[in-house]
Amino acid sequence: MVNKPRRRIKTHGKIVLASGTFDLLHLGHVRFLEEAKKAGGKNAKLIVIVARDNTVRKRKKESPIMPENQRRALVESLKVVDEALLGYEDFDIARVLEKIKPDIVAIGHDQSGIENIVHKVILEKNLPIEIVKIGKFTVDDLDSSSKIKRKIVETFELEECEGG
Repeated sequence: MVNKPRRRIKTHGKIVLASGTFDLLHLGHVRFLEEAKKAGGKNAKLIVIVARDNTVRKRKKESPIMPENQRRALVESLKVVDEALLGYEDFDIARVLEKIKPDIVAIGHDQSGIENIVHKVILEKNLPIEIVKIGKFTVDDLDSSSKIKRKIVETFELEECEGG
């Protein structure tokens, strides 16, 4: 009797990689991650890279409000996210792509710089990765971390002026 090779059963569809700072997690972040996962189709696995504190300071010239471990834990607690990891200290996108081996990289509407770097790495290494740009979803007052920060400052300034 000849043993047939066992077929490997694929437990998930495409692997989708998304990334961001995710400081002051808000509905815009959740919608971005939902759309990123949808881009992978049925049974997609969404892996999210959360930027390290040092990376945020270098790239945005400001410190995140929430520490990296808390930001990562919050992102991973979202139902849509299968796994959340902290990025590399040296912000090495090529290394991330080689480790995760995504089928798709989801890029947010405000991540043009990251998009350019990912595109360059894909071309240089001839990787079979699709880039999907995820649009902006709402025009709500609090659809970004910077708007939330401004609202907090405005609220406290108003309360101080009113003597509260």
